[in-house]
Amino acid sequence: MREHGVLRRILIVYSETAPRLLSDPGSVDVQALAEAASLFRAFGEDYHERQLEERFLFPELKRSGGEAGGLIDTLLAQHQRGREITDYILATVQGGSVASGEAERLAGALQSMNRMYEAHAAFEDTIVFPAWKETVPSKRLEELAEKFEEIEHEQFGEDGFDEAVRRVRSVEQRLKIGDLGDFTAPATGGNTVI
Repeated sequence: MREHGVLRRILIVYSETAPRLLSDPGSVDVQALAEAASLFRAFGEDYHERQLEERFLFPELKRSGGEAGGLIDTLLAQHQRGREITDYILATVQGGSVASGEAERLAGALQSMNRMYEAHAAFEDTIVFPAWKETVPSKRLEELAEKFEEIEHEQFGEDGFDEAVRRVRSVEQRLKIGDLGDFTAPATGGNTVI
């Protein structure tokens, strides 16, 4: 789930950047957006999805059936669509700016990626991962936890998660969206605070 936290923070970058692209494309630090997409690719798609979920979790859950097993084909299709969107984002921002007329399409891609992965991660967190814990014997879970840590260290070094958090924090700061307090919902009507 900590990996989902990193990915959710990148999705916040996407959701906050999309309206800026629509209103003032020149105000967007596209290098920061490129860094966010590169991190989503490396940490989310290549590591979390391909190395962990698709290699270990999904095949076992698919075989075991049930509600979680029934979601696997959709989750895989969403992984593929996410990779296509990441390809598009990286190609669109590679020149250091967003081409004229491309800002609206890029904003739409960011919004659709965010919408898809918001649901994707929520279903994984509430259905897939709990089913995984119920399906796999505790000894196997321990072995896999060690294996997952090993894979993370192979791909990112000893501090892979910490480095991913550092990178996403840097992106957030560059885009001026790094203050959690800025996301506090405003009070609704009169003196009522919810």
